[in-house]
Amino acid sequence: MDNIVAQALASLTTGIYVLTVAEGATRHGMSSSWVTQVSGEPALFMAAVDNSHFSRAIVARTGVFGFNVLGHRGKTLEDYFYSSRARRPDNLEQLGYELSPKLRVPWLKLAAVVIEAQVTQTTVAGDHTLFIAEIAGARINANERPLTSLDLDYVYLGGREVVKRDRTGWD
Repeated sequence: MDNIVAQALASLTTGIYVLTVAEGATRHGMSSSWVTQVSGEPALFMAAVDNSHFSRAIVARTGVFGFNVLGHRGKTLEDYFYSSRARRPDNLEQLGYELSPKLRVPWLKLAAVVIEAQVTQTTVAGDHTLFIAEIAGARINANERPLTSLDLDYVYLGGREVVKRDRTGWD
């Protein structure tokens, strides 16, 4: 991807979230930023997951996932899930979480808002899969402004592609 295209894509602001899955004894989370609401009635949203990511196969098999909206007190979660420490199947063991009431997906205690999501449609789009999901339940843990890509020193562009920025602009 050339530099101009990378900077153009990095200018699309996104929220910062953690998508969580559970299957058997496995509990896993991943940093997620490619998410948007796609319908008002019914309330549906879409999360794009890299086709090679560990979580993608679990969402495809189970049809459910947890969705954790990070606020500023949850910035440490983004730091953790973006790091190499989180690149293992059971990466929630050191974090505070509980299983949601209906779908039994992990809800992170440091997340500002937690959602349990039931997949209604799946579409492959290039190197990602788009999971369109209906909200089965939600809870507000903290009344704080959601974290966005503007709060980070980098922007994920897919695969290993990342644009880093300094305080004055883009590198």
